[in-house]
Amino acid sequence: MLFIFSACFTTKSVSQHLPESKHALVVIAHRGNHVNFPENTLASYKAAITAGADYVEVDLRTTKDGHLVVLHDSKVDRTTNGLGKISDMTLEEVEKLRVFNQNRKPHRIPEFREVLQVCKGKINIYLDFKEADVAQTWKQIEATGMEHHIVVYLNKKEQYAEWKKFSPHVPLMTSLPDEMMNEDGLKLFLKEMKISILDNLSDPKLVKLANELGVSVWLDVQSPKEGAVSWNEALKKGVNGLQTDKPAELVQYLK
Repeated sequence: MLFIFSACFTTKSVSQHLPESKHALVVIAHRGNHVNFPENTLASYKAAITAGADYVEVDLRTTKDGHLVVLHDSKVDRTTNGLGKISDMTLEEVEKLRVFNQNRKPHRIPEFREVLQVCKGKINIYLDFKEADVAQTWKQIEATGMEHHIVVYLNKKEQYAEWKKFSPHVPLMTSLPDEMMNEDGLKLFLKEMKISILDNLSDPKLVKLANELGVSVWLDVQSPKEGAVSWNEALKKGVNGLQTDKPAELVQYLK
């Protein structure tokens, strides 16, 4: 991932330009609540809402005929009963695919507009902007009334200019380049790019500096061994949010 944002245990100046969150430490459900439901499905997003998460991560891609759909991988091989690139398939072909699942209920790859409707009024969206058209994406976001409940994670540098053009006020997330992983590098990077969140800072000094500069820091903590120990270690770094595979458990831990 490249871009990240949010606020927890931080001053108001860090969080005031971000969507409102229920928790001081922002809880992001990784690909929805996908431990019990297939990732990036409507069921996984509904489960994240039930779990009480502040955000769901949504991976955005585009079909051959220009429809916005939600899928992490560029290919459907790993998660469905099909094979091939999503960009080589029409929406009609995608709709026929079935997503692998543990509970044996049929699931499918959803359109972005469906995900927006499910999340509206219930949870914010952490949009992992894989491959899509910015204008079309923003049009669907506005049509649903979700423009103040979304942050965009940029995977390519050129996506920054596109988002600034079509939606200059949407909060953007990214990773600090490895070669700039120091105080001077962080300052220079944030001077050149107006970012609201960074996701890969684990040095407490850099986390503190980012917060002082008005930027939140979210960390990915999802792993098979994720739990209280890893959450506590992340909190010690002073970060503002955590992306987790266990949103319900993390919410309870924070209580």
